[in-house]
Amino acid sequence: MLFVHVLTALTLAGSIAAIPFRVLPPQSKRDVNPALVPSFGWQSGVNPDGTGNCDGAVDGTNGKPILIPCSCPPNSTFFLANLNKNVAAGFVTTNPTVKVSFPTDDSTASQLARLNAAAVTLQNLEGPGVGCPISSTTFSAQGKAISAGTSTNGNSSAAMPTGASATPAGFGVSTSSPATSAAQIATLAPPLGWQAGINPDGTGNCDGAVDGTNGKPILIPCQCPPDQTNYIANLTANVRAGHVVLNPTVQLTFPTDNSTASQSARLNAAAVTLQNLNGAGKGCPIVSTTFSAQQKAINAENTS
Repeated sequence: MLFVHVLTALTLAGSIAAIPFRVLPPQSKRDVNPALVPSFGWQSGVNPDGTGNCDGAVDGTNGKPILIPCSCPPNSTFFLANLNKNVAAGFVTTNPTVKVSFPTDDSTASQLARLNAAAVTLQNLEGPGVGCPISSTTFSAQGKAISAGTSTNGNSSAAMPTGASATPAGFGVSTSSPATSAAQIATLAPPLGWQAGINPDGTGNCDGAVDGTNGKPILIPCQCPPDQTNYIANLTANVRAGHVVLNPTVQLTFPTDNSTASQSARLNAAAVTLQNLNGAGKGCPIVSTTFSAQQKAINAENTS
């Protein structure tokens, strides 16, 4: 997946490519307090299907667990090392346009900020959108509990409700011009690059735009990606607001120039819109699009 911000509520999400986990340097004095890190609430390798997919922490609309890579969620040491790097930098180091904060007080805003930092770290472990889906955790349920005031701290392991699915993400403070027109947004919106309903397997899953490590397409909900009208309408609303309307802690930018940074910012805005179409973290996975390939192409232009 591409993002993460993200970002961002969870009935339509699916799995993303399994990733290799690297050993990272020892922790530094700027490390976060592990007691404040949101717990995954799930473990990897549950009920493997023999194709690299396992049951996730969240049920889909068919009442069955959403499939996730069996390597997700990652081991806690690897995850914490990545979170520490991102918090120290103030952004996701593998996807620098995604900003993070990790306040240590117990306010609702701070708990949600810590949860967002954990979510975007998870989703971008190996690069923009290349990580584990939120449906490999109970983050969505934790976010709902925090917002409802039923969580006592940012490390809640609240039970995951049926019907939640993947993936949130958070981005930096909006620099989008309030004068950005609907026509500009529609013209500059990154193309989804894929269509819904390809090769349905009869269980609600279809082929995604990205192949997994087994060389086969990663499965996504058959309703993903959304139709162009729905996508552009949601993106426009989010750009105008400067944040994801259905997940307000996820801010975004949509600059209109053609710089590498601006192209990446627009791609991130599209990604978090996609991931939060129906609420916080309730949307479509990045692997239902060609966003990751588009990001690689943008980065390649910058280095050529």
